[in-house]
Amino acid sequence: MYTQANLSKSRYTAGLQCHRLLWWQVHEPDALELVRDLGTQARMDTGVRVGELARTYVPGGTSVGFTYQQVAEKLALTQQLLAAGNGVIYGASFEADHVFVEVDILERDGDGWRVIEVKSTTSVKGEHLPDAAVQTWVVERAGLRVNRVELMHLNGACRYPRLDDLFVRENITSRVRELLPGVPARVRELLDVLEGELPDAAIGQHCREPYECPFKERCWAALPEHHVTTLYYAGRKAWDLVRMGYDTVDQLPTALCPRPTSLRQRQALAEGRRIVEPSLGAALEVLRGPLAYLDFETVGAAIPMWDGCWPYQQVPAQFSCHREDGRGGHEHREWVADRPGDPREPLARALVDACAGAASIVTWNVSFERGRIRELAGRLGGGLARELMDVERRLVDLLPVVREHVYDPEFHGSFSLKAVLPVLVPGATYDGLDVQEGGAASVLLERLVSPDVAMAPDERQRMAQSLRDYCRQDTWATVVLVGRLREMAGDR
Repeated sequence: MYTQANLSKSRYTAGLQCHRLLWWQVHEPDALELVRDLGTQARMDTGVRVGELARTYVPGGTSVGFTYQQVAEKLALTQQLLAAGNGVIYGASFEADHVFVEVDILERDGDGWRVIEVKSTTSVKGEHLPDAAVQTWVVERAGLRVNRVELMHLNGACRYPRLDDLFVRENITSRVRELLPGVPARVRELLDVLEGELPDAAIGQHCREPYECPFKERCWAALPEHHVTTLYYAGRKAWDLVRMGYDTVDQLPTALCPRPTSLRQRQALAEGRRIVEPSLGAALEVLRGPLAYLDFETVGAAIPMWDGCWPYQQVPAQFSCHREDGRGGHEHREWVADRPGDPREPLARALVDACAGAASIVTWNVSFERGRIRELAGRLGGGLARELMDVERRLVDLLPVVREHVYDPEFHGSFSLKAVLPVLVPGATYDGLDVQEGGAASVLLERLVSPDVAMAPDERQRMAQSLRDYCRQDTWATVVLVGRLREMAGDR
């Protein structure tokens, strides 16, 4: 019987990341932190779809099935299938030393077996290896000979509609074998963790890697505001600063703030005020009117749906554009893919029309919009491609204008639009919107354009309107932010 005292491959890898993460997952399964948000659920659903599709690329197998709780039934059926001589088993289940695993695909390989772990990524990642290692260890402890271990992942070079090469099967046997000697000790350690009280665990980079810990705020709540982990662009080096004895950014010597932005951050905290560089006004001169303000939302489907697309290609499926109307106001144009089908050409034509007449097209983090427009032009070709590249030529990035000339302590080291906007323009927020961040927008867009998702017309209409409201707010945010920046530059 599978109980709290048992490990699974997901519990095993969680325990490798952090003992507290494992303990809370098992002992507080109903914790609010474990309630899946839209993005988390979408990633899990993607993993399920990819796993199911991967089975068709290793055909002829039998699925073990059963629900998550029916462990005894899974173990029994697996043994029956092995005894019957089945050469491919999907979800083959094994238990040894209080560790239960389900192998995505178990395939006969001569006098032994291949353990095939399926991942929805486009490459083998370091965190995949312990996962495969604990499975291999359990399978061998259960009496099977494992000749080969493979990681089956999506192929970034695959192009729709030719999906015969959608998956790559990489041999990771030697890398897994290197980890096997350490598995028994790790298993005993993690089982002891589950049997005991909540363990102590220091915070560190492992709170974010290889996955963001859902319980991070519990452990980080006692950190002082402006902790050194908020230093702009510090990344992993922030933990070197912690080990050196620094707590907050304002304590750092200037030599440890190598970027002008981090120096400005330190100065703003040390002086307790917003820093506005005298050069802000000159930086804003890059915005030549009449202005348009542009934002894309995209669909990044793991399994490509449209001609020439590859796994996770970010395909524009929505845009919002505010454009100066010459009378001191703005007109708004938008387009959203609200039904199944390839959105690229109709979106591109609407985009060219929406941006007509603008000398500068303002974006936030221009590399994203620039990349999507170039991909559209490369795909569509002809006169439309030339018009798209004219749009691309007029793009201007507002992000570096703020990052290189303004810092407010309330930014907390972040220059995302949602971090900057409410600080510089109080009251300008995304509160009250059904969609409040880009990841959720992408999930909803994929539902709208997918031919496999059935949806009532009124639900489709509501979802499309929620997306319009969100994307419109993104471009209006840059409108009001430009106005505020001009005021700040004039105040100097």
